[in-house]
Amino acid sequence: MRCVRSGCPGSYGAEGYCDECGRRAPAGAAVTSPGASVATAAATLPSVATVSAGSVRTGSGRSRPAARGGLGAGLIDIPRVPLRDPATAVMSDPKVAESRRFCTQCEAAVGRGRDGKPGRAEGFCPSCGHPFSFLPRLRAGDLVNGRYEVLGALAYGGLGWIYLARDRNVSDSVSDRWVVLKGLINTGDGDAMASAVTERRFLVEIDHPNIVKIHDFVQHPDPKTGELVGYIVMEYVGGQSLRDMLVARRAEGARVLPLPEVIAYGVEILPALGYLHDRGLIFCDFKPDNVIHAEEQLKLIDLGGVRRADDDVSAIYGTPGYQAPEVAAVGPSVASDIYTVGRSLAVLSFEFRGFSSTYADRLPDPSEVPLLAQEESYHRLLRRATHREPARRFQSAAEMSEQLLGVLREVVSAADGVPRPTLSRRFTPERRAFGTGAGEVGDAVVTDLRPASVAAALPLPQVDVLDPGAGLLATLSVTDPDEVIRELTAAPVQSVEVALRLVRARIEQGDLAGALAGLDELAAADPFDWRMDWYRGLAALAANTPGEARVAFDAVYNELPGEPAARLALAAAVECTGDPSAAERLYERVWRVDHGYLSAAFGLARIRLAVEDRAGALAVLDQVPDSSSLHVVAQVAAVRASLRATAHPVKPDDLLHASGRLERLSLDVERRARLAVEVLEAALAWITATRLPGHRLPPGAGVLGHELTERGLRLGLEQAYRAMAQLARDTDTRIALVDRANAVRPRTLV
Repeated sequence: MRCVRSGCPGSYGAEGYCDECGRRAPAGAAVTSPGASVATAAATLPSVATVSAGSVRTGSGRSRPAARGGLGAGLIDIPRVPLRDPATAVMSDPKVAESRRFCTQCEAAVGRGRDGKPGRAEGFCPSCGHPFSFLPRLRAGDLVNGRYEVLGALAYGGLGWIYLARDRNVSDSVSDRWVVLKGLINTGDGDAMASAVTERRFLVEIDHPNIVKIHDFVQHPDPKTGELVGYIVMEYVGGQSLRDMLVARRAEGARVLPLPEVIAYGVEILPALGYLHDRGLIFCDFKPDNVIHAEEQLKLIDLGGVRRADDDVSAIYGTPGYQAPEVAAVGPSVASDIYTVGRSLAVLSFEFRGFSSTYADRLPDPSEVPLLAQEESYHRLLRRATHREPARRFQSAAEMSEQLLGVLREVVSAADGVPRPTLSRRFTPERRAFGTGAGEVGDAVVTDLRPASVAAALPLPQVDVLDPGAGLLATLSVTDPDEVIRELTAAPVQSVEVALRLVRARIEQGDLAGALAGLDELAAADPFDWRMDWYRGLAALAANTPGEARVAFDAVYNELPGEPAARLALAAAVECTGDPSAAERLYERVWRVDHGYLSAAFGLARIRLAVEDRAGALAVLDQVPDSSSLHVVAQVAAVRASLRATAHPVKPDDLLHASGRLERLSLDVERRARLAVEVLEAALAWITATRLPGHRLPPGAGVLGHELTERGLRLGLEQAYRAMAQLARDTDTRIALVDRANAVRPRTLV
């Protein structure tokens, strides 16, 4: 509701006071609450965390809708950071440490002490004569612009002193509204002054729940010179910076923040950067110091380095170790902001010694950082975000956030074993499961993994709905490769998606040379499109060259580290090249995060059986949901796994478990008869090999209703052979089965 005071342009906030003149709303006036504000008004000072040197704390002013309460992305619970009394954040003796005093003109050390005497906080640089000042210009009690009463200095940052002030226009004896005033460290610094003016021009328009709100730009006379000095009035955010939280964790001996929390922080703050990028703005100086965690919300603070993307004049601000290497030569960009996020995630998640020196422009090797070796997807995400070539990084904050969220799902599911599936915006589901031969019953079942079958089953890239040919592809009714090629070749619309559909049809048709030629043509126009590598991988599998497929899918995994489909494809290619241990790790990560990828379950079981881990194979097959179309297939595979001869001989319990599984399955007569033969043959082989006396067998033990003795098993197997003979489709097979039944039946004395 607008303020009723004549001439006042303000509006009443949720607490019932005008945000401009500070007058209380008339009794009975309807005040619309826009949502929870970041810093709530109270009878005493609102609570915030202590502000440490170097961290810019900006905070609550005008009420705004709260951010989505999704810190943790609904996947993990992140502890709230409680608010504290802002009075405890004010510095009792505001000083800039001598070790941080440098001339802004020539970067020479200034203000340093000698002979045991402290250095001067203001003066002139002895090297170039440029004036310097590291003293706060405002004191407690100063009234700025007739409205903001200064409580004291909070901290200083790269561009200026930070002061806590009370907004007299919206404060009274009942509640106070606290804001932050940001001045300049060195009032003689032209670049710093220009930066402040730039903030005034466009940052007031920024309004995002995860970005500190800039309310106003005011001026106040310098107490010594009388010259007007500019101050930015910002929202006050109480809480701790991510850097403060890291320091506190190190003090407790933990050294780093938990990886799921670090990833969740990245997922939460990236949309704020995306908001700036969408408006042609570059943040420039993202780092843990510039993100505040207050209660259940993150805020991006210290907008002093923000500049327009097309600004070639303003000074560029950044921090060594975080700033992208190309900034000095070509200036900041969206890609350089992405780089700073990747570096910040690295600093928060593992001990990154030498990040601003030895590793200033690269990541340490996984052999040096166990976390990177353990969490391959996270490592690949960091590598892409901090790639030396800007064109190889994530090209938007939204793209990075999407992949980071996928990595978070993988990390937490790997830790607790609880699947966290989600629909992919990049891939379709599996077209069919591959490698399921162990659970199939028939005459021509293939139990090993064939590359061509993988190529026909893997997910496909989703069609870009903005592509000019998307509508045409949606109405395409034919599926035969020859017909698809004929229709699309003559189609009136030619686009990237149409070309990719032609590539797929040629792979299915067997024209691999034509498919690769089409991919080469597309790659010439966009060499960084990951879909080219995906289809190259499919073509390589179809050509039975899994080594080439492995290279192609590895490239896709680098581009999309949060996509289970990329890991699944790489796992299959790796398995086909004869590297089961690497394939097992990939299959397991896919299966843990999403039980919809059934090929991963069968691949994991297949590899575990190959290394004689029968229990591990059975465990994963039992995880295939009852609702799955392949639940019965998985249980059949489990029956066979129980019977598999390994270095650990089959035991009576294995036979009994296999029998019980088979009896519980709903199978047609033929499949049940075939499996009964397999179970009874294995049981008979075991009983004749061990020759255990009856008293050493489990009492009442039986297999498929037959006594666990040689005679009982022979009778059962005879019946099973005769049942199969009745189902035989040709005379020769029927005769062979009858002969086997006669041969296996127990001998009788006449």
